[in-house]
Amino acid sequence: MTGLLEQIESPADLRKLSGDQLRALAAEIRASLVDTVHCIGGGGHLASNLGVVELSIVLHRLFETPKDKIIWDVSHQIYVHKMLTGRRDRMGTIRQFGGLSGFADRQESEHDAFGAGHAGTSISAALGMAVARDLKGEEFHVVAVIGDGAMTAGMALEAMNHAGHLREDLIVILNDNAMSISPNVGALSRNVNKLRIDPLYRKAKREIGSVVEHLPLGRQAWGAAKRVKASMRDLLVPASFWEQFGFEYYGPIDGHDLHELETTLAQIKKVRGKPVLLHILTEKGHGVPEAAADPIKSHSGTYWMKKPAEVGAALPLPTYSQVFAQATQELIEQDSRVVAITAAMLEGTGLAPVHKKHPDRVFDVAISEQHAVTFAAGLATQGIRPIAAIYSTFLQRGFDSVVHDVVVQNLPVVFAIDRAGFVGDDGKTHQGFIDTSYLRCLPNMVVAAPKDERELRDLLYTGIHHDGPFAVRFPRGTGPGAPADLPMREIAIGSGEVLREGADVALIGFGATVTECLKAATILDERGIAATVVNARFAKPLDEDLILRVARETGGIVTAEENVRAGGFGEAVLALLAEHGLADRMLLMLTMPDKIVDHGPQAVFRTLYELDGAGIASRAEAALSLEVRQPSPPADPVLAPA
Repeated sequence: MTGLLEQIESPADLRKLSGDQLRALAAEIRASLVDTVHCIGGGGHLASNLGVVELSIVLHRLFETPKDKIIWDVSHQIYVHKMLTGRRDRMGTIRQFGGLSGFADRQESEHDAFGAGHAGTSISAALGMAVARDLKGEEFHVVAVIGDGAMTAGMALEAMNHAGHLREDLIVILNDNAMSISPNVGALSRNVNKLRIDPLYRKAKREIGSVVEHLPLGRQAWGAAKRVKASMRDLLVPASFWEQFGFEYYGPIDGHDLHELETTLAQIKKVRGKPVLLHILTEKGHGVPEAAADPIKSHSGTYWMKKPAEVGAALPLPTYSQVFAQATQELIEQDSRVVAITAAMLEGTGLAPVHKKHPDRVFDVAISEQHAVTFAAGLATQGIRPIAAIYSTFLQRGFDSVVHDVVVQNLPVVFAIDRAGFVGDDGKTHQGFIDTSYLRCLPNMVVAAPKDERELRDLLYTGIHHDGPFAVRFPRGTGPGAPADLPMREIAIGSGEVLREGADVALIGFGATVTECLKAATILDERGIAATVVNARFAKPLDEDLILRVARETGGIVTAEENVRAGGFGEAVLALLAEHGLADRMLLMLTMPDKIVDHGPQAVFRTLYELDGAGIASRAEAALSLEVRQPSPPADPVLAPA
């Protein structure tokens, strides 16, 4: 028998269903979500999507996308939306190479009003759409759905402030899953909320206010009455905070009650002349007991369905994040000056166990990367040695603070930049493709990358003992398997190392590409080409003597890095060679492409863009065979959507 979900080809089909059918549909959607995430091998966003099933259904019953605009903040909770907007049959491809994106993507569907992957952008984008609507004289609704965590992003509050000032018709739904729904307070709040959204109540309030204002002391009396009413109401709901931004506040309501959601939103649609905030309470992982029991583990997969490791099976290699966290814990325990900072990524950066052991030395500042960086700068002025652990894609958001608050003052802050380079299934919004470029251009900044796990530990140790800004970038996933439990040692800043000697060509790797350069050298050796392999370690400062030596002593240089060409490590090497009249020794700069890279396994993209061992070997061999070399790079690239 065909299920209800299989009958949903477009949002219009939802409007034909009864209340009982909608509840059955919600259960089917949850089962489908679990199956989808499990079948793609985990790595999806499960708990967050389980928490917005009812909300997604109601939004698409009441609003007509793509005419009406629904903007999902971060958009990691968009799977149900995709199922309901014609992409159900492709859900098995989500986050897979060539498949659906795990986030909102304007190029994927007209129902995805705004692409996202970072937090705090939805209200700004929604306000822009609302203003554009009014400028063009059009009629449609704009709804922003934002989680309570994303509301900690300063940008979200800036947008709230602007929206209240403009008094635009705009609906913001605050999806709050950080608290339970108390039976007493929740029930009373719902009663208060039902009164406030009732059209008769709103009309009566306007009419009584108009009459009272014309009586002696009318305005003062009406104002006093409203203050008493507000003070009583605020014992129950946090309305006054949002109303200070100029928003009409409703809630909190049960975000899993389909009837209450639909009734409330239907009335809110009628509000005109000011922005509205609807506060809903939801549960991450709702409807799936295992997911709800541990929303952290179920955030990115079906942890309870994983098969246990076979007895006697080799232990998996630690990830770079785990190596980083262990090294940070050792540094905290060795040096009283060391602290760690992360922006809502304790689990992602590996710092959760370190925070548990040293809660006074590990700071989670929520989704506020700019604050994280300046907070680190403030600590550094007082003799503390902060390690700011931030993904490459998120450090972009703190760039102003990196420049203004750290670099200009030459403060000793260590930036531990996780997920640098190809990031994998999270895709275009998370690729770490430009951090080398935007850090290498900064005075006082040291930019480093380890070739393996042991070198990551050593570079962190080096950064802690450096009296200035120090950035160390490292990739997602595991490394080549170097020992990660040896004592940390200091590395001379700006020093590289030769790993293999060969007279025909020099392969200079920066970071994760060093291992691939070694593989390429082995392949080239089988083809009769002898390659020198250099581990650069530093993009700034360069090991100038080493690079110039191998340029003179080999047939030419090939650089490899997981960063775009513009401003990257390769361009730094080319500039050095040009200064010494050796620009013709640069054969190739192998980099990430001049395009926005989509989602898919890291290995796939390394092969596709010839940054794996085989690709580097083939490109180097082809470059050596050219009779006329073209050492100059093309004009500065302009990033364009894939």
